[in-house]
Amino acid sequence: MSSAPIIVATTGFLLAVFVWLRRSKASTASLPPGPKPLPLVGNLRDLSAKELWLPAQKWAKQYGDVVYVHVFGQGLVFLNTPEAVFDLLDQRGAIYSDKPQLVMTGELCGCKNMVAFTTYGDQSKRQRKLMHKAFATHVIPTYYPLLETETRAFLRRLAADPSDYTRHTRRYAGGLTLSVVYGYEVQTGEDKFLQLAEECVDLLANHIASGGGIWPVDIIPALQYLPNWAPGAGFKLKAARWKAKMEEFVDKPYEFVKNSMASGDYTPSFCSTLLEDEKSKATDHFEFDLKWTANSMYSASADTTIALFSHFLMAMLLYPEALHQAQKEIDSVVGTDRLPTMMDRSSLPYVQALINETLRWGVPVPLNLPHRLMEDDIYRGKHIPKGSLIFGNIWAIMRDERLYPNADKFQPERFMEVVDEETAKRRDPNNYAFGFGRRRCPGANLVDSSAWLLITSVIATMNITKPVDKTGKVIEPEFVFENFIFRTPNKFKCDIRPRSEKALELIGQTEFALL
Repeated sequence: MSSAPIIVATTGFLLAVFVWLRRSKASTASLPPGPKPLPLVGNLRDLSAKELWLPAQKWAKQYGDVVYVHVFGQGLVFLNTPEAVFDLLDQRGAIYSDKPQLVMTGELCGCKNMVAFTTYGDQSKRQRKLMHKAFATHVIPTYYPLLETETRAFLRRLAADPSDYTRHTRRYAGGLTLSVVYGYEVQTGEDKFLQLAEECVDLLANHIASGGGIWPVDIIPALQYLPNWAPGAGFKLKAARWKAKMEEFVDKPYEFVKNSMASGDYTPSFCSTLLEDEKSKATDHFEFDLKWTANSMYSASADTTIALFSHFLMAMLLYPEALHQAQKEIDSVVGTDRLPTMMDRSSLPYVQALINETLRWGVPVPLNLPHRLMEDDIYRGKHIPKGSLIFGNIWAIMRDERLYPNADKFQPERFMEVVDEETAKRRDPNNYAFGFGRRRCPGANLVDSSAWLLITSVIATMNITKPVDKTGKVIEPEFVFENFIFRTPNKFKCDIRPRSEKALELIGQTEFALL
């Protein structure tokens, strides 16, 4: 009989005892409320690696603003209201802006220098400064011509092959980001950089950081020194493969920029602009920070755009009246002789409301990535222990009936209501969907603009309906969510067709050939 199960069980038991003995018993006296833990293992049975935001929403309803659970002594804190996330992640950002120091994700898989995983300190501040230069509000208009070019190319591909909308969306989001960051134009067919980028983002979301990214080696770091042949050491072999792939994604596109600049044949980009600006004053950290920041920008914007567009299609299938209302507004304001541009945004309030509702209803990143508390804190009389992982429970906030009545329903009209400034701020999904405080997604401004133009252009030119079979019977689409971090649905069936011959003509008004 194999001894592997016995070894694994024994290791797990020793792990639990080790962590339990290290916990401060006094620290549990006034913890925030939460589901009752079991001895040693804590709330392990209460957690779900898939769609953790669903049990977390139930806890929010049962226990209130702040919920505490633990697994083998590692505290997990869920902040479930706007007040809680702003009070702690914004107002107390000095101690709530760290990231978990995870052995598996950071050391073994080589992700510790990505913006999402850097510990709070000099490096994270330098990286944020670089990203602000690329994605600050006043910079975004410089990307408008590129957004319009990529959007029109997307519409042409969608009209030619609507059934493959997922691939077209990935091509759009990935190509846009690669162009902005590296000045790289995605090639026809299986593009090397786009394929590499998608593979690495999938590794991060569904393997490396799935289920919150906590591995046994993160609880007992000594496990990283297990021989590769030892029972239970398979995680080390996986990590070695994943690390090589992640480092390739960091190095290869950056080398492309450097080589292109050396030859004098390059397209201005985030990397090239900063390399030129810093040529005479670069610090020892500059190029290292730049290439890791550039890599992080892809993950920060591409998958959020993909998730948001998928939710838009879902909503249009389930709530067709919203699509008709938005088309009516665009036809009235923009007309049918041209495509919408970013200059039309302020004149299309219902379209903006529809996109806001898509962001709220879909919730692309329901729990965000956790922050790490850097020192013990007291909030509303409850003790939050140092080292706890802090989750902004975006899903619970976006489904809060007090904030959004009939929260499960897709109702763009809720954002057309006239309310006071404070209420408008509390209800604006953009204040939650991209994270909080000093770790808020720096790519939020680019995602906001690119998603607006993409969705508005699709509304203007396409009809989106449920498909029908050969007998004319409507096929009800099935929505399945398997991504562990991004709430991106698997591909589902839908019927997307140009609204008219005029719409097809407008889509054809581009200098780029159909790819």
